[in-house]
Amino acid sequence: MSEVLGFAGVNVVRGRKRLLKDIDWQVNDGERWVVLGPNGAGKTTLMQIAATRMHPTSGLAGVLGEVLGAIDVFELRPRIGLSSAALANHIPGHETVLNVVVTASYGTTGRWREEYEQLDERRAFALLHDWGMSTMMNRTFASLSEGERKRVQIARALMTDPELLLLDEPGAGLDLAGREDLVRRLTELAADEDAPAIVLVTHHLEEVPPGFTHALLLREGGVVAAGPIAETLTEENLSAAFDVPLKVSSDAGRYTAVARVGA
Repeated sequence: MSEVLGFAGVNVVRGRKRLLKDIDWQVNDGERWVVLGPNGAGKTTLMQIAATRMHPTSGLAGVLGEVLGAIDVFELRPRIGLSSAALANHIPGHETVLNVVVTASYGTTGRWREEYEQLDERRAFALLHDWGMSTMMNRTFASLSEGERKRVQIARALMTDPELLLLDEPGAGLDLAGREDLVRRLTELAADEDAPAIVLVTHHLEEVPPGFTHALLLREGGVVAAGPIAETLTEENLSAAFDVPLKVSSDAGRYTAVARVGA
């Protein structure tokens, strides 16, 4: 299997704070990873490096066969699909849903004077249809609910047919119905053999979609455990990652965790 991400001894230091500590991590083509950990564990920093938005302070970060620091990141970014709160904040609220998706072709977040081919607009429409948003393609991004915005962002992330799809907390801010709809759609995406390698970041075990193959657990910038999902999402590992005794259960590929009473 070809390597999509290869991190070796990756550290990120900002001031006196070490955000990532000696991260060794490999993601291969066809794998679906979930990255879990409490707030401040380093999940978003890890995704910033994977998305080529940040370089490590030390260590090697390989992305799609290239090493950060030895390549122009603007050559890599069209090959990476990214959905994150930081990116969403740059999308103009008045932009139409269709334009939010189609502008990914040029790596912009707003439509200006650039021209798009009909093929691009058809692909954008097809992706919106896949994510249940085609009937809202002429709505403004600001007028959407939080769940609708999340689906548009994922459609946008898939616009360039990326080799790597990074989803940084796509379930944040969703109510129960919105979360379950998102999990169902991500389950379908994970089952698609033509889908790119996927890395999903969350701090809620209930948001892990069935069909994801691997898990990485972080705490205070370091790796607690990593590997095949069933071997990694154990009570011992999750309790260590979240620093609380947990009772973990799974049913049909869905995981839940609650604190152990009296622990």
